[in-house]
Amino acid sequence: MSKLVVIAYDDQFKAEEVRTKLRKLQQDHLIDLEEALVAVKDDQGEVTLLQMYKPAAEVEVRQGFWNTLVGAVVMNPVLGMASDARGGAIRGALAGAGVNEEFLKELAASFKNGSSVLFVLARQASPEKLLAALQGTGGKVLETTLSHQDEAKLRAALKAAPADS
Repeated sequence: MSKLVVIAYDDQFKAEEVRTKLRKLQQDHLIDLEEALVAVKDDQGEVTLLQMYKPAAEVEVRQGFWNTLVGAVVMNPVLGMASDARGGAIRGALAGAGVNEEFLKELAASFKNGSSVLFVLARQASPEKLLAALQGTGGKVLETTLSHQDEAKLRAALKAAPADS
């Protein structure tokens, strides 16, 4: 089963920088990424999604989920969709994928102009190498399906001083 990790950064370029590090780990066969999506909100509030390139058949399966998730945050940042039937359908679809409304609210609050968010679905990872790659990158863990112990290690790595390269 894949692990979901969502990390918000105050810098609009940081999530892409971290994703590049993760892709290097994948090339070295230290991590198996199913997907790594970056959402960037520039200083004018324009949102850009940066996805890894995959064969079309694989992309179609996940594209609906990512579009729904990011759309829920971008299109309605306060998530005041309770009376809207479409909003209920979006929340239902996300809840079915394990994404709750509290997470969406926290994500919307963190996704300000000039920031970026990294969404990672990883099949397998070498924990030591992954944490070393993330060490000192900052960011705030918004959501994860990691165990509490692994989540604590991830949070500590994000805050720690960068490892010497």
